[in-house]
Amino acid sequence: MREIVLDTETTGFDPQTGDRIVEIGAVELMGHVATGKTYHQYINPERAMPNEAFEVHGLGDDFLRDKPKFAQVGQAFVDFIGDSKLVIHNAAFDIKFLNAELKWMGLGQIPWEQAIDTLAIARKKFPGSPSSLDALCRRFGIDNSSRTLHGALLDSEILAEVYLELIGGKQPDFGLSTRAAPKEGEQIAEWTPHPRKTPLPPRITETEIAAHAEFVGKLGGDPLWLKS
Repeated sequence: MREIVLDTETTGFDPQTGDRIVEIGAVELMGHVATGKTYHQYINPERAMPNEAFEVHGLGDDFLRDKPKFAQVGQAFVDFIGDSKLVIHNAAFDIKFLNAELKWMGLGQIPWEQAIDTLAIARKKFPGSPSSLDALCRRFGIDNSSRTLHGALLDSEILAEVYLELIGGKQPDFGLSTRAAPKEGEQIAEWTPHPRKTPLPPRITETEIAAHAEFVGKLGGDPLWLKS
């Protein structure tokens, strides 16, 4: 199963009032394991960066001026995510911005059901507790010391670790009892244990046997150990 852990940085809170995406970072998971394949893109928002947003992510006008516009990279982004589930912390925020940018390009919208919201998972799993990415890193002992500013790729890499903890740890689907399904027409014999040809010798000593007998004798009545 392919999943994409995703984060964006923006100029503000609402694309309908002129805010734009300035960075996208994404990490690919296969079967809940990071593959090492990532998507990362800085984007020219075609507008000035508000100081409030700059203080969050540190992406200013001078840095973004020569970066591609969303219309130049949107198709590549859509090709990267495909129809995979998108793991996002506060998914409503990022999906709102992504769909606005895609709409302005004339591309299809990302369905809401394609997103997995780790913020919602955390609030359900730990009701009443802080559910920010930093708080979840502290809870799970995940190193986020390099997160001095918000960064889309770094945050998506950290979120990938948080997500695996939220769904049950590093190997959520690990099970010793699973086996491959038989091929068509293949007969699978059920394994059953057989008694040993030569029984194993006892591992307790005569002294231990005597001590146990003495202990049972002091119980009185009808101890369970004496029943056949």
